[in-house]
Amino acid sequence: MSDADNAGDSWIIDDEAGSEAGNPLESKPWRVLIVDDEADVHSVTKLALRNVSFKSRPLELLSAYTGRDAATILRAERDIALILLDVVMESDDAGLKLVELIRGELNNQLVRIVLRTGQPGQAPEQRVIVDYDINDYKAKTELTTQKLFTTVIASLRAYEGLVTIERSRVGLSKILEGATNLYQAHSLRELASGVLNQISAILDVGADGVLCVVQNRLGMSSMPEVVAATGNYTPLATTQGIPDDHPVAPAVARALKEKRSVFDHPLDVLYIKTMQGHEFAILVTPPWPLADIQRDLLEVFCNRIAAAFDNLYLFDQLRKAQEATVSALADLAEFRDKDTGGHVQRVRLLTDAIAQTLHQQGKFSGDLTPEFLDMVGIASILHDVGKVGTPDSILLKPARHTAEERVIMEEHAHIGEVVLARAAEMVDGISYLTFGAQIAGHHHEHIDGNGYPRGLKRHEIPLAARIVAVVDVFDALLHRRPYKDPWPLEEVMTYIRERNGKQFDPDVVDALEYCLRDGLPEWMQGGD
Repeated sequence: MSDADNAGDSWIIDDEAGSEAGNPLESKPWRVLIVDDEADVHSVTKLALRNVSFKSRPLELLSAYTGRDAATILRAERDIALILLDVVMESDDAGLKLVELIRGELNNQLVRIVLRTGQPGQAPEQRVIVDYDINDYKAKTELTTQKLFTTVIASLRAYEGLVTIERSRVGLSKILEGATNLYQAHSLRELASGVLNQISAILDVGADGVLCVVQNRLGMSSMPEVVAATGNYTPLATTQGIPDDHPVAPAVARALKEKRSVFDHPLDVLYIKTMQGHEFAILVTPPWPLADIQRDLLEVFCNRIAAAFDNLYLFDQLRKAQEATVSALADLAEFRDKDTGGHVQRVRLLTDAIAQTLHQQGKFSGDLTPEFLDMVGIASILHDVGKVGTPDSILLKPARHTAEERVIMEEHAHIGEVVLARAAEMVDGISYLTFGAQIAGHHHEHIDGNGYPRGLKRHEIPLAARIVAVVDVFDALLHRRPYKDPWPLEEVMTYIRERNGKQFDPDVVDALEYCLRDGLPEWMQGGD
């Protein structure tokens, strides 16, 4: 091709300023597949295109001499930009069959297909352009070097536009999917780790990263705190903040100071400010400069996750308020009993520990849902809420109860269940109150059917209640009560084991033994 030819078409490739050197997305050769049964056509085409480039990217020319060979190549290679396709090869319609395979079976809608034929009568242009999904139709006799150049560059530009749209679609799909998953996070650190993972997915590369938060409390901003880190920055996850002498500290500080994202390869920092006034800086170090489309996708993602951060913050505040209310209600039930000490809080911690142990052991997988594991501990402190109405003369009696007093004492299980169940009905979905009602009403049931208030057996008793049944008795025996002195741990476990399989669920007792394998936890001591 002559210099004059190149000069005449310079406007076609006037896109050099938009290229990103060093980014594989922008520097790979354009792959062009020549499909023709005439070897001379391959030679002439390669000669005509030997010095052609588009956006500083050269052409990589592949050859296939039959439709079958071309199909094999296209099944293995998904990044071919353009096919220069003959019609008549091993059969009169081999090229047209290949078009149907590409658009149909292979579902490749991106590759541009230019049909070249030396026998127009075999495939009339008007019929072919309507009936087949091709992008141009040329007779070999009219396809001069000049026109071939123009056709190739125009096809590559169209392909690039389609690829950009497709990358945007895939990136936005990842953003939507990732943002949806992030809304399910239950802690800031869990959310932050998810954000870093999603950013790597959007960039379609592994990227080391660190996420910092500046929390707004009462109108005052805190110092940046590292809440998640990946790759080479993982050690920062154990620090309160990024040390001033760390290589990434200036980049993070600049983004927070200027309150904007800063892309300065190799340190790219995304800046996020939420409606609640919290600020986040997400630093990533991809292996190459980010293309414009990647920057745009990351900005869109940041806008989405800003709302997720705020929702998590508000959810956390609501959760703390609920837990405080539940704790106050439980404390009210225990207020008159001066000897219980921290009974309800110890019950909560041991209930959580046993539930997590059962989960790790693969027990009761159908019952140990994420909601159960998240809520059963706080719900357990409501186990004796029905005692609020029990007279002091019975509740605090140091001697054994009479038969009449025992009937009144046992009413607290039914009262607690009814009160909590009514409250649970006012809340959509599962809540602390749901499990609290189960625990309050059933933690005095025995798996052999000899408990109260209903005489239920085994799996008729909710799992939450079976766990608290063991925990409540264990803690009550281990600590002082109005009617008894604290028992030694060995005697408590002997009592529990004697009733294993009768009063208590064997799997729960085994989990208790596992929790005590290293001795009595510090938080179970005291309160005697």
